[in-house]
Amino acid sequence: MKTLDEVVEATKELPEELQSEVRDFAQFLRENRVPRPRRKLRQDWAGGLREFRDKYTSLELQKKALEWWGD
Repeated sequence: MKTLDEVVEATKELPEELQSEVRDFAQFLRENRVPRPRRKLRQDWAGGLREFRDKYTSLELQKKALEWWGD
């Protein structure tokens, strides 16, 4: 007997409220344990601070960007 068939048979023997718990647990496992497909890395932000390249060093730009995000 396959594992899924065994789970279904065992679940059928449980009271309805425990069947609900089995369903909830299966959903939890699916959402938290099954790896999600990876998305492609977005880099549409690249070059967004180009206008400040001659005014600041890269470290100063990094600090300035953090200030701007805090606003």
